[in-house]
Amino acid sequence: MGNMPVDQTVFLTLVTSIRERECARLFIDSLRSFGGKLSDCPIWLFEGAPQRAPCDTLTQTGLKIVPLTPPDIVRDYVLADKVCACAQAEALATPKIQSLVWFNPDCLVIRPPLLLELAASFDVAIRPVHIRNVGLPATAPLDGYWRKIYEAVGVQDIQATVDSFVDAQHIRAYFNTHAFAVNPFKGLFCRWLNCFETLVCDQEFQSDACQAERHKIFLHQAVLSALIATSIDPRRLRILPPDYSYPYNLHQSVPLDRRAMILNDLVCIAYEDRPLDPTIVDDIEIHEPLRSWLSARTS
Repeated sequence: MGNMPVDQTVFLTLVTSIRERECARLFIDSLRSFGGKLSDCPIWLFEGAPQRAPCDTLTQTGLKIVPLTPPDIVRDYVLADKVCACAQAEALATPKIQSLVWFNPDCLVIRPPLLLELAASFDVAIRPVHIRNVGLPATAPLDGYWRKIYEAVGVQDIQATVDSFVDAQHIRAYFNTHAFAVNPFKGLFCRWLNCFETLVCDQEFQSDACQAERHKIFLHQAVLSALIATSIDPRRLRILPPDYSYPYNLHQSVPLDRRAMILNDLVCIAYEDRPLDPTIVDDIEIHEPLRSWLSARTS
């Protein structure tokens, strides 16, 4: 090994159900198969509520299974496990780790995701959201939801904007969290958990501006977006291109001029509940070797 740095990039994912365990197995296999120079990177798999399937079904070289220990005050809140896993990973990170790369378990790596390796040049690499959802138009006045989120991160408002990929809305900075990378020594994940906890425990906020289900579901994403917009130098924020975190789950909704024609051309995708079996997918081309690889695992 000589003086070559090791473990500079670590991949993270989370399982809290049997289905997520199966998805995680496919994700890990895809990274090992198609990750190029990142294919041998360590993977930390955070494990939530006790699993009925034995842990050793996911044991392989370079995979570390970490029990998730969420704080009681957020334990039952929707998607809190993701925030807690990231904060735990940040606390475990050693000085030689420059990139913590999060992937939801229902994502797939198709080509080497090299832009998720931050090295010394970037502190965050991430995509804008696919659809506006709870995002706020760039020129709209603050609503109660975002006002409280910005207050939690210590600002009154932000100037940063993005364009959502699928519905092309110009909105205040709001990022997708299927797959992204963070430099652990920015302390971003710890602040994420702290701000998230504050808002989850704010009963007035929860019963008013955050009452709707979609506001609860995407609170974790909104808080992280606000933190990135306010604490990361824009020159050190890498906005990933559309072939990263491509919304395969929303493929039919992607405008034709931006819709992928060949699955192999994408770097990584979020598929959620959408089928991957090449024998039933008929709206995107799937070439070899990916076609056989998917057939062997999904048919």
